[in-house]
Amino acid sequence: MAQQHLDPTAGPVAGDTLAAYLQAQATEFLRALRQHRETGGTTATNGVEEAVDAARALRRSARRISGTLHTFRPFLDEGWSEGMRPELAWLSGTLAREHAYGARLERLLAALHRLSGSSAFPAQASDPDAHPGTHPGARAQLPSEKGALTVGAAKAGALLERQLTLARTRAHSAALQALGSSRFHAVADNVAVLASEVPLTASASVTGLKPLAAAADERLCDAVAGLPLITAGHPYNAEALVHGLSADTAPQPQDSPWHQVRLLLRLHRYAREVLFGDEAPVDVRLLTAGQALDRHRDAAEAAAAAASAARTPRIAPATAYALGVLHADQRHEVEAARFAFQRAWMRETVGTP
Repeated sequence: MAQQHLDPTAGPVAGDTLAAYLQAQATEFLRALRQHRETGGTTATNGVEEAVDAARALRRSARRISGTLHTFRPFLDEGWSEGMRPELAWLSGTLAREHAYGARLERLLAALHRLSGSSAFPAQASDPDAHPGTHPGARAQLPSEKGALTVGAAKAGALLERQLTLARTRAHSAALQALGSSRFHAVADNVAVLASEVPLTASASVTGLKPLAAAADERLCDAVAGLPLITAGHPYNAEALVHGLSADTAPQPQDSPWHQVRLLLRLHRYAREVLFGDEAPVDVRLLTAGQALDRHRDAAEAAAAAASAARTPRIAPATAYALGVLHADQRHEVEAARFAFQRAWMRETVGTP
């Protein structure tokens, strides 16, 4: 018993630590749900910020509960845990889409502005030759590539705004529909039960949490070891761009392992939260690596959106050209994010005793 007091994650205390974390996340979930219902998921100016914050908090707690159920599943009732995890993943994914489409549009329009030098998208779509802020003769001073890009950039921005705004509107409607469905009410009921009672197994009172958290760390390290970090050590490497800039409509096969590492890094972070709670030390290198992977995901999805828009039937050649340049730019951003992750991860590895 003395050893159990020395190690707060050993013996019977292990189950208590896990239960306390899950109950705290379940309470956060229910609090966010109440806030979201109070705002009514409104799009009114005075309520939209509160609704967005509530949806973000719902996603945050749902991800943490789901990730914890996965990492520490030997400690939890298998039938209950395996039935709840996919439902939480469904909810988190459904709520994330609206924000993702909005952020993607903002990213792509900012990139168009940076690449073309145009200052307004898509307000100038009716006049693709317009170049705000310059006099009529100034266009001749631009490089020919940038001039050609400027011609189609406004219409490209307008096309992206139409497509991604429509997708965002549909995602918003889907989220509201999901939150009113019987499927969601079943999830909320399970979370409400979790807030007061966690279905632990007998092993939770015998085994510590650290071995399971260490296993999550090992899975992350194994996945990172499978990444082409040497290739990614050179930003904008040609081999990756040959694949990334292809016209193939299928998802880029090189992206999937990086997305998997991002997921495993998140699970590793959640396991640390379970072990240490609010006293978890801030690992700056781990945080930097996670930020790089977030940028990688955002750039890869933005590139896919630009490629999809370029396949719109009957668009002008100048518009297609601008979208092609935008796609290439985002694939370069993918490579830069891989390079940033490589630097952060290798620094972390070297600094580990």
